[in-house]
Amino acid sequence: MSRTLAEEEAYDVRPLRKGVRSGILFSIMNLAKGALGGGVLAGHVAYMTAGYLPAIILNLIYGVYMCFNFYILVLSAQRLCRRCHVASMTYPDVGEAAFALFPNPKVARWSTCYRKWIDVITCLNLFGSCAAYQLMVAKTIKQLAEDTQESILEGRHGLPHLRAYIAFMIVPFIIICLITEIKYLAPFSIAANVVIALAIIITCVYAHKNNPGFENMVVANSFMDVIKYTGMAVFSMSCAGVVIPVENNMKEPNKFGIVLFTGYIFIIGAVFLASFFGYVAFLDKCESPITMNFPLTMGPKVLKGFIAVMIYVTHAVNFFMPFNCVFFYLKPKFKPEKQYKMELLFRAIIVIIISLVAIAFPSVDALMGFLGCFCLSNMAFICPNTIYVLVHYERPGKNKKWLIWRAVLLSLFGVFILFCGSFVSGKDLVFTVFKKKPEGTTTTEAGAVVAEPPPAEEAT
Repeated sequence: MSRTLAEEEAYDVRPLRKGVRSGILFSIMNLAKGALGGGVLAGHVAYMTAGYLPAIILNLIYGVYMCFNFYILVLSAQRLCRRCHVASMTYPDVGEAAFALFPNPKVARWSTCYRKWIDVITCLNLFGSCAAYQLMVAKTIKQLAEDTQESILEGRHGLPHLRAYIAFMIVPFIIICLITEIKYLAPFSIAANVVIALAIIITCVYAHKNNPGFENMVVANSFMDVIKYTGMAVFSMSCAGVVIPVENNMKEPNKFGIVLFTGYIFIIGAVFLASFFGYVAFLDKCESPITMNFPLTMGPKVLKGFIAVMIYVTHAVNFFMPFNCVFFYLKPKFKPEKQYKMELLFRAIIVIIISLVAIAFPSVDALMGFLGCFCLSNMAFICPNTIYVLVHYERPGKNKKWLIWRAVLLSLFGVFILFCGSFVSGKDLVFTVFKKKPEGTTTTEAGAVVAEPPPAEEAT
């Protein structure tokens, strides 16, 4: 521990960081890769939900807001590393240390609870993302099997319900999640980013082809629709799970601000391109992932297949970190010779649980909205401000009242999203399960009820 403020300021953690470290450019790529996963493929649905004007404005505001919060989170992590003389910390480490080192013992005693709370919301977010990815893969396979552009939960041409496709995919998802070394998945993760970039470019082409005049776009929808947009937008732009690991692996951690600000310019721009032009191209027919809207000709079909494979691999990459967190608590309960077998068993069990969640709530958009509101409101808005106050409260020259008021004001928005947004998105999730389908109708994958086409004889 640094005994004085001068010692803390002078301490350099870089000699403690061994191994190969990333430069600025590679760090920016890692940060962008952490944010631009499957969520960016659903951004056009968010724009359709809110209307393009509030969506564009909030796209920028939320991106800047998250960027600032992650910046103060990393500043806190760097100060705690110097204060504790350690090379690096994880997000839960930072939360625990911020509480444990606070001079008031009534606050410090909550350190372990706070760490576990961060572990819980991180695991919920990433496991929930895996459920959304399973839905994306199942929807793509279902569309290719039925060879129809319209997307509904029920099967066409005597083929199964969407939930059946998710159930059929449980074993393949278990198999890939049994890989215990993430290095085997890393090359596929890079390829996934290339395919996603290709999908964004093709989306812009379809926007120019389908709607060159930008006609028939809704300017703004209701306030509740904007709340639904918020969860999906936060989900598509957040890199809460990777922001501290990226800093930990930098050659020059003092230049992380450049990495973060440059990375978020790229993230905000990519989300805007995919979302806005996706809405321009497909208007009220938007479906997630965005490739669901592409026509069923040979080229787009191949791209749809690639997207399904890449999301399948991304599911395993996303699964890796939260499972390690869960097994960290389970591992000591087993004898050393049984730990590997138990790890494989629990990997399979958790994948099955994730699949059951996807089967129960077969709406990608509602699931992403709920995760964005419930989990990321904590990880991206509330926790960074709480940690920053605890770490910097006793520093000389800091206005303590201003620190607290700023944290309260910046956290209020996160609290609003947590309660109001989670309620709205949670209601949408429940709607997909309990909505009663009237006779002669079908249910879309977003939960809406639409009329079935009449039989061929009646139509004639």
